[in-house]
Amino acid sequence: MATVSSYKTPRGLYDFSKTLAADSLTWELGLLVRWFGNRDSALAAWLRTVHTGLVETDTHYPFLAYGTDWLAFAHLVIAMAFIGPWRDPVKNIWVIEFGLIACAMVLPLALIAGPLRGIPFGWRLIDCAFGVFGAIPLWLIRREIQQLC
Repeated sequence: MATVSSYKTPRGLYDFSKTLAADSLTWELGLLVRWFGNRDSALAAWLRTVHTGLVETDTHYPFLAYGTDWLAFAHLVIAMAFIGPWRDPVKNIWVIEFGLIACAMVLPLALIAGPLRGIPFGWRLIDCAFGVFGAIPLWLIRREIQQLC
């Protein structure tokens, strides 16, 4: 795994994004399987299934991980947009509103695409929670910015 000081170069940023993406998924999921995979529960069975799928995909179709690399890159680019409200909140309130819209869009995506992909209902609720709980600080920040206007 790359060190924090190595993130100062473009290659270091790429390594950092890969750390957030596909390279760590198999390892992290392997840890979860080692910790919880021997139990006789739906969660353990799901973890084993996902880990097996990820290992086989990495082995036979490593180019699919490139999509996860792009996902990590997109997260970093979107995060950069939030520098705007920090620098000039009134002018860049649209970024906060964009974030609120994105949080709202998590719910239909999780509830519609989740069943199509075989994602357990409990996990879909966790995904929905990211949208709900992500919206709370954004809504509070938007309210504070509106008071500045």
